[in-house]
Formats: sequence, structure tokens, C-alpha cells
Amino acid sequence: MTSIRLSSQIEEQLSETAETENRSITAIIRQALTEYFRNHCSAKSSFEIGEDLFGTVGSGKTCLSRDYKRLFKKKLHEKHAH
Repeated sequence: MTSIRLSSQIEEQLSETAETENRSITAIIRQALTEYFRNHCSAKSSFEIGEDLFGTVGSGKTCLSRDYKRLFKKKLHEKHAH
């Protein structure tokens, strides 16, 4: 069993919410912790979370981060070849 200390303001809000929703304080705290863990303790890495956002935005090319030096040199050479 765990016990916590709450400020009087939070304790008052918690009691009012429990009474309004006809739920126990324990149920509200349990739900809040469950939602916190679901949102903040994801097993996914930052890359996995944003994976669908990385890659071909704008140019449509998937190799830009891997081949940027070669592509930059090519573009620079083309610019000065004219």
C-alpha cells in the first residue's frame, strides 16, 4: 500500500470530484496513474513514435539523409560547371 501527501487544494478538488462523479478517491487516483503511465511510459523510442513523420517529406526522396554529401557535391559541381 502507498500513501501520498497532497496539498489542501488538490485534496479538496479530489474530494469534490469524487462526490460529483460518485466515485471513490482511490478509483480517481488509480485512473489518473494509469493514464499517466500510458502517456508517459511508452515502450516505444522517440524514433518509433515519429517514424511515420521522417523520410520523404517535400522532396519525395528517401536517401537524402544517407547520401547528402554525395548529392551536395554533385549539385555544387553542376552549379560551377556552367
